[in-house]
Amino acid sequence: MDLTPARALATDLAAAPFTDAALKARCGDAAFAALTRADAVPARRMLERRGDDPVAVLARLFVCGDAVPAASVAAALSSTGLEGAERAGVLVRDGETVRAALAIRPHVFSDGADGWIVSDLDELAGVFPLRPDHVLGVGGAGRTLVAMLPESGTGAALDLGCGCGLIAFELRRRGFSVVATDISERAAAFTRLGAELNGLDRIDVRVGDLFAPVHDERFAFIASNPPFVITPRSADVPAYEYRDGGRAGDALMADVVTSLRAHLESGGRAALLGNWEDRDGLAGLDRVRSWTQGIGAWVIEREHLDPVRYAELWVRDGGMRPGTPAHDALLTAWLDDFEARGVTGIGMGWVQLTEGSALARFERVAQAVDHGPLAAHLDAAWETDRVLAGLDDDALDAAVMQVAADVTEARHHLPGAESPSVIELRQGGGLARVLEVDPALAALVGASDGDLPVGVLIGAIAGLLEVDADALSDDLRPRVRELLFTGQLAIADGPRG
Repeated sequence: MDLTPARALATDLAAAPFTDAALKARCGDAAFAALTRADAVPARRMLERRGDDPVAVLARLFVCGDAVPAASVAAALSSTGLEGAERAGVLVRDGETVRAALAIRPHVFSDGADGWIVSDLDELAGVFPLRPDHVLGVGGAGRTLVAMLPESGTGAALDLGCGCGLIAFELRRRGFSVVATDISERAAAFTRLGAELNGLDRIDVRVGDLFAPVHDERFAFIASNPPFVITPRSADVPAYEYRDGGRAGDALMADVVTSLRAHLESGGRAALLGNWEDRDGLAGLDRVRSWTQGIGAWVIEREHLDPVRYAELWVRDGGMRPGTPAHDALLTAWLDDFEARGVTGIGMGWVQLTEGSALARFERVAQAVDHGPLAAHLDAAWETDRVLAGLDDDALDAAVMQVAADVTEARHHLPGAESPSVIELRQGGGLARVLEVDPALAALVGASDGDLPVGVLIGAIAGLLEVDADALSDDLRPRVRELLFTGQLAIADGPRG
């Protein structure tokens, strides 16, 4: 793949302008939404009516995977030219028509800037089953990991298993210099081309397995959407590079997590997506706990699937259609593998690690979460963990609290009852937690308006409830610490007497 024409190609894409907004304007809301569901038919109908409009031509070529008249493509890529685009490896000519050799799709980065992501053509373009070295574009997992990245940073960052380069591009845009690695030569080539198209320097792309390309290097931040899919080790089961790391069960995930510490700077952080098995009577989260000894860990299981549902998910992900012999054979192979190894369930979620922290938090958070403000929430939680580590009980009692603006209280009464049977604190942002509390904690949160210290409030509440103040303090302090970590309370001021 010749990168020399990449800047001219970027000029043509920008001039069209080949952006999400422009594509949506040509397709209409409903057809554009269908594209996100891998259905190109509605968009194709609208784009064909646009004739030689550059956005329509480029979308038909690089999004829908259509054969497009060569003259139309030459006009849309006037700076690059058809020969330049061929040298770059992005299209192939077939007589009077042109087809894309890969997908180039508009993307809006988290800072609002327009750009492009290079990947392989997929089911949206009618490609199935996928090739074993398929390079995935932007999907739900990638968007989730983007939301987990720090809002800004300096120093070196590692994108482990870079795929199409989305995470590397986001890390660079947030201020890091980036090393991006992948075992796939094809993924590395796509990441290099994507970096050129988006005008991003200081992204060093290397090929190799896991940490091999960076064996003696340390980073301020490591991000990874590794090939964590649990796949039967059978010659009859396709091994897709973008999702299958070639290990049995969740061994690849264990390798990544246990190896990370050696590559983090002091105070460095990591964010990963992953899957883990419930196996031989041991819950997956407990198995992950054993992988994180010696490093601060916050692991969130977002979803839990039984073996049948998990197998169905990934067989279909490879383009196999239910009811076909190929689909049924693969599903059987997955279920045989799970049964043979004693797997009863599979957890899917997030792993966050911080070198130098003592945090050990393993939880299930299944509710829907707004990814927009997630990065700020996660950054604040890790900072709060650092503060809490140096905050003894006396300092906590002297601290003044402020309830977060997104926290509301819900009280549930049985018909005719004077007192509530259930009191809940509901978090509007963050991880959208709903916490059932007792009257004492509800009173403390309700009175946390940035005025009086925690110790004074607990004393007053103990008097109102006619309970021992010391016993109430012992009960409430750890729960106040929990509310601080989860972002439902914040320290509003320094200690007061």
